[in-house]
Amino acid sequence: MSVQSLTYLFVGITFTLYIIIAIRSRAGSTSEFYIAGKGVHPIANGMATAADWMSAASFISMAGLISFLGRDGSVYLMGWTGGYVLLALLLAPYLRKFGQYTVPDFIGTRYYSSLARIVAVICLIIVSFTYVAGQMRGVGIVFSRFLEVDINTGVIIGMAIVFFYAVLGGMKGITYTQVAQYCVLIFAYLVPAVFISILITGNPIPQMGFGDQLINEPTYLLTKLDQVMMDLGFRAYTSGVKETIDVFCITAALMLGTAGLPHVIVRFFTVPDVAAARKSAGYALVFIAILYTTAPAVASFARINLFESTHNITYTTAPEWFKNWERIGLIAWKDKNQDGKIQHAAGNAFKPIKPIFSDQIGDFGQREISNEVNLNNNNEVYIDRDIIVLASPEIANLPPWIIALVAAGALAAALSTAAGLLLVISSAVSHDLIKKTFAKNISEKKELALARSSVLVAVVIAGLFGIYPPAFVAQVVAFAFGLAAATLFPAILMGIFSKSMNKEGAIAGMLTGLIFTFSYILFFKFLNPQLNSSEYWLWGISPEGIGFVGMLLNLLVSNLLRLITPKTPIHVKEMVDNIRQP
Repeated sequence: MSVQSLTYLFVGITFTLYIIIAIRSRAGSTSEFYIAGKGVHPIANGMATAADWMSAASFISMAGLISFLGRDGSVYLMGWTGGYVLLALLLAPYLRKFGQYTVPDFIGTRYYSSLARIVAVICLIIVSFTYVAGQMRGVGIVFSRFLEVDINTGVIIGMAIVFFYAVLGGMKGITYTQVAQYCVLIFAYLVPAVFISILITGNPIPQMGFGDQLINEPTYLLTKLDQVMMDLGFRAYTSGVKETIDVFCITAALMLGTAGLPHVIVRFFTVPDVAAARKSAGYALVFIAILYTTAPAVASFARINLFESTHNITYTTAPEWFKNWERIGLIAWKDKNQDGKIQHAAGNAFKPIKPIFSDQIGDFGQREISNEVNLNNNNEVYIDRDIIVLASPEIANLPPWIIALVAAGALAAALSTAAGLLLVISSAVSHDLIKKTFAKNISEKKELALARSSVLVAVVIAGLFGIYPPAFVAQVVAFAFGLAAATLFPAILMGIFSKSMNKEGAIAGMLTGLIFTFSYILFFKFLNPQLNSSEYWLWGISPEGIGFVGMLLNLLVSNLLRLITPKTPIHVKEMVDNIRQP
């Protein structure tokens, strides 16, 4: 069977599975819709959390980022994994004991203020929509390459599938769908990694093959990759150029942003008790580690295979995968020296119509390449970072069924996170804004109907972001994680561990973090991209890391303001004491 036929088969089977699970797990109450009735087993919740957390950015883009950035890409590995540990140990058990439905629910109740709840909802919606836009675009790209449909058509198909099982099953349906999606995505990620590791190093364990000797010559993989890259004019793969302060701030922003992501936090509300929350956090960390320890190996294997299979060969003899990706604009070649050969070198080959942000992940938009060639370097090839994982099996000449499997895994990763984010947005609107703020007397049946209607609106908006991506889709990771770190994380942290933090301090802190971080990213990434360099950054901190500074400002403003405003009521302090008791 062809790759396209196998992809249709695998995607059809997995989509059918997701729909069957949604039908069998239909939510019949608001408790089941929002938090799966608090009845999810810790192992199942661990898998669902891993699938929810490992988005299209993790599955599709992270290895591509590491592949092109080398050591500098490690900040994403450290930030995301460290952030999950922080969330699991520092926040999740306490939030589960609090026993509410959503993050704004916690903030509104803890800070005894409808305004605090509304500010939290605004922050949550901004973070969630920036994140979900990339997921929907990722779905479109997978469909366009492997099923040969238009990217926008792929986005619409993804919208329909997510809408069906999110509306029908709510959190209950999404949870068990995400268990299935985790199994699909991790199998799809590991199988090609194992095959390629065997082909390159003879070691079937990618995490060990990454540091092993090559099978055909007595040198280590990373040593060979360093040499190949330097021979082509790149810096050594294992070297880095980022300043230490920027590496620290990016890592911290990603870590604290992960710990403040509402769609991950809400997963810990779905288990029966605090002990189960701790157990599910441990299981999720194991499930996440399987992919994250494999990603650096996948990145290295793909980078060396990419160069060896395409550099200095005539375009007419270029492998089929190169031309397949070229047809949809994610690879492009311009013959600068008119020798008919493909030449890789350092530097951008083209001036794109749409800006390329080479140090970001999460941009799933199709590139439009102009005819204006950059003659300041010898590079003739443009390669979108997001194709590395998807194209890796093709580059290594693996069987068609593995290529199709990776496509199904990428869709599982994108859809699982998109579903979680959309449900969080729906819950924030129907439960926090309507039920808890503006229409407190509505019935449970009406609230459930509003929740399902909110999913529809959220899916449509997310789909529009996927079809007509705004500029910030390219910066979805820095934007979403930075804002989560600067807004929600400090409010949750102080809400649990500071009895004296009051509503005035929390509200002012969230607004300060939101305005500062949003403005900084907007200024350097969109309004003045020509100034986006360490020469102009505040203390040499890039927009990707500025969320950490926003978090510090949040804490500073909130703690200063609480000193000059009314103290926290006694009953709130007692509530905090109760949350922190084992």
